[in-house]
Amino acid sequence: MSPSRVLVLNSGSSSVKYQLLDMSDSSRLASGLVERIGERTSLVRHTPLASGGEPRERTGPVADHDAALKAMAEELAADGLGLDSPELAAIGHRVVHGGKRFTEPTVIDEAVLAEIERLIPVAPLHNPANLTGIRTAMALRPDLPQVAVFDTAFHTTMPESAARYAIDVSTADAHRIRRYGFHGTSHAYVSRATAGLLGKAPEEVNVIVLHLGNGASASAVRGGRCVDTSMGLTPLEGLVMGTRSGDMDPAVIFHLMRVGEMSADEIDTLLNKKSGLVGLCGDNDMREIRRRIDEGDEEAELAFDIYIHRLKKYIGAYYAVLGRVDAVVFTAGVGENSAEVRAAAVAGLEGLGLAVDGGRNAVRGGGARLISPEEARVAVAVVPTDEEMEIAQQTYALVGKNN
Repeated sequence: MSPSRVLVLNSGSSSVKYQLLDMSDSSRLASGLVERIGERTSLVRHTPLASGGEPRERTGPVADHDAALKAMAEELAADGLGLDSPELAAIGHRVVHGGKRFTEPTVIDEAVLAEIERLIPVAPLHNPANLTGIRTAMALRPDLPQVAVFDTAFHTTMPESAARYAIDVSTADAHRIRRYGFHGTSHAYVSRATAGLLGKAPEEVNVIVLHLGNGASASAVRGGRCVDTSMGLTPLEGLVMGTRSGDMDPAVIFHLMRVGEMSADEIDTLLNKKSGLVGLCGDNDMREIRRRIDEGDEEAELAFDIYIHRLKKYIGAYYAVLGRVDAVVFTAGVGENSAEVRAAAVAGLEGLGLAVDGGRNAVRGGGARLISPEEARVAVAVVPTDEEMEIAQQTYALVGKNN
């Protein structure tokens, strides 16, 4: 029998998340996290899912990504799932930015590595860490196919009318300035799962996907293909997020430079790390914001209202882009767990056929489910995202195709 296991790696600047999956039955064998890489208090957390064992944790210095992946390999080996297993078919890597070139999962070679590196200027926080994880994994298993699955790939089907900014074309092309979009693996998985929930093929449905976590994005998906998304050149554009501002008049930046005498780096930090919900009320945890609202906190209530106002604008805009909408679906941490956000986001949109059933919406946890009334013209759904499964499926499909 051919190997069927896929190791999924998500390498951040100071962390590595991983999952080992068996694609013969889509089961999860193990998962884990190495965080605070480069610190004396690094944490290695591993969960042996196949055996149902208890999670294991250990702390101590993990110097770099090479040490982090070796720690991961040790944990997997302790469960009989080592990287030297002949059952391991490939390693799938989450890569944030693939630019215009990478429109689908890609087997990694030196040319691919060079292109990912060339894209660092448009993804300076993410692509360097992704590259480090890839190179380390390639050194550990140079004989194994390594596959890059790009966050931007799902959005490359956007028409130029949606992807282009209205600035001088030669300047835009010279600096690769266009709307790329992010969270693509989540939007791909959730839009397809929503079609399944409706009992239809992805090609038959139009879906608005709302990925609401600390980072948040929306997408308009027509017949399984993305036609618009809220994030742009970077993940800063679009919805109000935990610490990011989302859409804003770009002249605010010039004003802060001229009047506030702020540097480009200071403004970058402001908009990416000190804005959004945390900038509005000091908290970026929706649970804490809702608790404060229940206690009468007006600052938290205003932050929530601004968050919902932006979200509702995007629902309406993408309804117009699609023309016909079969479902609006909520996913990720806030989308899956906050009944208040879901109810508020569609409140007043009954004229568009949108509504939630209070009882269904109040149900916590569980898998993919409808939360709209039976008679609703447009389905409203909650679909838990599974980016690791999406990466594993795309990786395994590509490796099987090439073999």
